[in-house]
Amino acid sequence: MSPTPDTTPVLELRGLSVAEAERRLAAEGPNELATAKPRNLLQQAWTVVRQPMILLLLVAGTINFALAEPLDGAILMSFVVVVIVISVYQEHKTENALTALRDLSSPRALVVREGRQVRIAGRDVVRGDVVVLVEGDRVPADGVLAEAVNLSVDESALTGESVPVRKTRVEGPPDEATMGRPGGDATPWVFSGTLVVKGRAIALVAGTGSNTELGRIGTALRSIEEGPTPLQREINRLVRVVAVFGVLAAVAVAVIYGLTRGVWLEGVLAGIATAMAMLPEEFPVVLTVFLALGAWRMSQRHVLTRRPPVIETLGSVTVVCVDKTGTLTMNRMTVREFVVGGRTHVVEPEAPLPEEFHEVAEYAVLASPVDPFDPMDTAFTALGGRALAGTEHLHPGWELVREYPLSEQLLALAHVWRSPDGADYVIAAKGAPEAIADLCHFDADRMAALRRDVDIATSAGLRVLAIARARFSRAEALPDEQHDFDFELVGLAGLADPVRPGVGEAVADLSRAGVRTIMITGDYPGTALAIAREIGLDSAGGVITGPELAKIDDEDLARRIRTVSVFARVVPDQKLRLVRALKADGEVVGMTGDGVNDAPALRAADIGIAMGARGTDVARESAALVITDDDFSSIAGGIRQGRGMFDKLRRAMSYIIAVHVPIVGMSLIPVFVADWPLVLLPALIAFIELIIDPACSIVFEAEQIDPDVMEQPPRGLGEPLFGGRVLTIAALQGVSALAAVFAVYLWAVLDGRPDDVVRSVTFATLVFGNLALILVNRSWRLPIWRTFRERRNRTLKWILLGASALLAALLLVPAFRDAFGLGQIGALDWVVAIVAGFAGVAWFEVYKMVARPAAQPAP
Repeated sequence: MSPTPDTTPVLELRGLSVAEAERRLAAEGPNELATAKPRNLLQQAWTVVRQPMILLLLVAGTINFALAEPLDGAILMSFVVVVIVISVYQEHKTENALTALRDLSSPRALVVREGRQVRIAGRDVVRGDVVVLVEGDRVPADGVLAEAVNLSVDESALTGESVPVRKTRVEGPPDEATMGRPGGDATPWVFSGTLVVKGRAIALVAGTGSNTELGRIGTALRSIEEGPTPLQREINRLVRVVAVFGVLAAVAVAVIYGLTRGVWLEGVLAGIATAMAMLPEEFPVVLTVFLALGAWRMSQRHVLTRRPPVIETLGSVTVVCVDKTGTLTMNRMTVREFVVGGRTHVVEPEAPLPEEFHEVAEYAVLASPVDPFDPMDTAFTALGGRALAGTEHLHPGWELVREYPLSEQLLALAHVWRSPDGADYVIAAKGAPEAIADLCHFDADRMAALRRDVDIATSAGLRVLAIARARFSRAEALPDEQHDFDFELVGLAGLADPVRPGVGEAVADLSRAGVRTIMITGDYPGTALAIAREIGLDSAGGVITGPELAKIDDEDLARRIRTVSVFARVVPDQKLRLVRALKADGEVVGMTGDGVNDAPALRAADIGIAMGARGTDVARESAALVITDDDFSSIAGGIRQGRGMFDKLRRAMSYIIAVHVPIVGMSLIPVFVADWPLVLLPALIAFIELIIDPACSIVFEAEQIDPDVMEQPPRGLGEPLFGGRVLTIAALQGVSALAAVFAVYLWAVLDGRPDDVVRSVTFATLVFGNLALILVNRSWRLPIWRTFRERRNRTLKWILLGASALLAALLLVPAFRDAFGLGQIGALDWVVAIVAGFAGVAWFEVYKMVARPAAQPAP
């Protein structure tokens, strides 16, 4: 933070100690407003009890008690308890993931603790913290301004006034000042939740949490309630349709059973069993679990998902627009060369700097903040401290009088300095070479020479800034604009920013996935093209600069943007135009940004991607994804995670459809023949649900992402979860499993087995068929034996072993057999059940081998 004439005492503020900050946080609570209290166990259980499946179990249990079958009723009621426990556990796990995500997505704050700047979560800011505010930040707490440079704040969240208000530093010690009210110009207070739109400042926190103006007026900061996503609407529509058919089928079964067998109460039980078999209540549960835990998994890979719809869109992205600095590169600048008077000097890390280049380094330091934060400013200050040490070119005693900030109209900034013994002000300016040339009033010949020097430096991948100087009489008032100074060029500085490790591989991965990468940077064309070539970005189409872009009409831009992947010297406002042009051409666009002016482009993109480390709060709030480490490789990883999540979700949903077909079939078929025994009583269906629920929500979610998921083309933006191919495969799996189960049932009936034995062998076949469906749907590409070898899934063995052990206990323990209306089966029956259960879906293993070479990569 650069000092102003009357802020010297402020720079001595070291902030709180870590121990004192922790003490205040514990005593006064986190810096957050009251939110809805988490639901207790009773409330969570009541939510589960109201689900249709549980209501059906309760009705069936009540009917069994009415039929003087207390054991059956108790079994059904115990299943209710087990389902509630499982559901509450899953909700607890989901809530933990969502809470962690909320913590990650909370605003960040840059505070001074023990003399060092550290970035912390906004909720950890405490009273007495020294907070550094820059353009685009969301103010984390109420505070008094100890220092302010060209500061304007949008306080519309508190006052309703849309015009930003100007802020000044407080007169006197900030820790003795009393907070005022929002609104009004030239006030020294900032308030939680407001937005810094210009300038920078240092504030001393006076109130946090409910003790802020925002807390006192009762405004709660909560997540915006959004409507259902397309995927949620698709799932809800499917559930409604199946539920209607389930109710109709249940009524039909109850009537037919009562008419053919004359036992109406048992007919009602059979109808309830049919409804339980048909209700796909797992769909919304699976969707919730996948979205919550999937988003959490993405956050572990530095990708924070702020809105659920982004997960649906990730698999459809066809273009990713990225900034160069900090995303493709490390954003750790070093000064590599100086150009003065046509002579170039390559800066070596430890070598001395020749005298003739001292002046350009001197003015580069003077044009940088005293306490630099920007990587380029840090590079100049570090070089000056090393190369100019012991010379007259360093000026620790000089006083900064005024700053002229960089703007979109003039990409240059200037600092006005006053030396203790000087008669004039000394002005140092640095910025884009063309902007400095404008300040120096270059003619055409000098401009052409400057461009040649710049082109040579940028072709080597350097970022070039020009340095200028001027003097101004202290007897006159400083002008309002930089143009009023008589600047002269001192020289050029070339800075290097190394490419991040792994960026080239990430660009190649996206290219194989059918996702095109476009670089949009404010840097020079030569620098942009050099970086593009280094990372393997398509540069055959050349480069379009910002000035060229301003002259191109929309039709020409739509044509050229199909082949040009590098855009240089682009200002933030032009990013919005590029996004719109890509979307108009049918692309699904992911867009990165970090500044206030990037917000419109982030909103306009199909997926806005904000930089979490260097991005402003405005950019993060406008984006759907936040990359917490600002690394392009994380963007590619996020797309991979999104595709993998959708792929796993689709297989889980397909499994649910397939597994319900034999359950529904075996609930219906025996009803139509009076002599055939019923197979699936409500208690047995509840038992199967205990396998289905964790299988579809835990086993499939825990599956590893298919490595080939990035070899597939992007999914169509409007492509439904259940396309024709997916529904067909799921239905065929279900029908073939039903055929196998029914074949075993028919074999047992025709063989004259007792009803309870028929029920046992058929039920065992159904359970083994269920397990087979889990195994074959782990991958639609790899055979079962390869999934065991290549895919680790720790939850799978517990489902397989648990289901097998429960089935064995159910059929081998006499008390359990009697309770569930089952009979004892022999070794042959076990073999038939196992073989038939797996044979029913064996055709899909053959399909994988036949279809794989000729088709696109499958899930």
